[in-house]
Amino acid sequence: MKTAIIVNLSKQEAVACAEKIALLMLSHNAQVYMLSEYSSLYKGVKISYADGIDELFKACDLAITVGGDGTIIHAAKYAAKYDTPLIGVNVGRLGFAADIEVDTIDELARITDGDYSIEERMLLDVEVVKNNISTHYLSVNDAVIARGQLSRIIDLHVALDDEEIAKYRADGLLFSTPTGSTAYSLSAGGPIVAPQLDCILMTPVCPHSLFSRSVLFDGNSVLSVSVKIPSECCCVLTVDGEKNVDILAEDTVIIKKSDLKLKLLSINKRNFYRKLNEKLKEREI
Repeated sequence: MKTAIIVNLSKQEAVACAEKIALLMLSHNAQVYMLSEYSSLYKGVKISYADGIDELFKACDLAITVGGDGTIIHAAKYAAKYDTPLIGVNVGRLGFAADIEVDTIDELARITDGDYSIEERMLLDVEVVKNNISTHYLSVNDAVIARGQLSRIIDLHVALDDEEIAKYRADGLLFSTPTGSTAYSLSAGGPIVAPQLDCILMTPVCPHSLFSRSVLFDGNSVLSVSVKIPSECCCVLTVDGEKNVDILAEDTVIIKKSDLKLKLLSINKRNFYRKLNEKLKEREI
């Protein structure tokens, strides 16, 4: 079994934890692969190295991330592209998407015995059309169209399957996968959606209306958004908190289900709502 380990190098605990995971997997006859930029950190450990993340995922049967939800989200795009099952070890704060905590990493050995299940998660295809040229982005959690620094408020026009259905005056508009319903969408007042569902969640951000609420669309829906702003202003599309794209008044953003799916590997099969409650209670201030 060829196992990729992706590490959040900004977290010292993650760096140390990844070495323990590598030694654990090696002791169970798995081959361990990492990015070559990690090589100076793990001298003396029998690790194979790949020069880039695409090469890493091409070479491996499964991937383990060590960090927080951001580490999982970043790796998930490559995992989906190469149909590689992914499991996260939480060294962050919330870790909603992670299956393993730092103090239970020994359970990863069960993977080598085939003692796990795989859950498929839907992803979003976020298309930006500028001057009749389309650029596509893959989203694991969400895509947010929000006002830019020079825009105090924006008007957003939403169409479903090419028919306009709503207009919002708001600070922004958020589109989420079921997986992303516990991320920014939850903070914006959106509902919690079971991650196995096939749907697209739309939530206005700070709407200037008493009656604007989240809307759930069928997973096969195609949603398009245009913004009404002064010509000297722009909005910003943010995909998974990683990618920012300026959106002008003449641009269109199209949201639909991606053909790719994320395969999340799970060792500890737990009720989603119970897990969610545990995560939130652990981090109450």
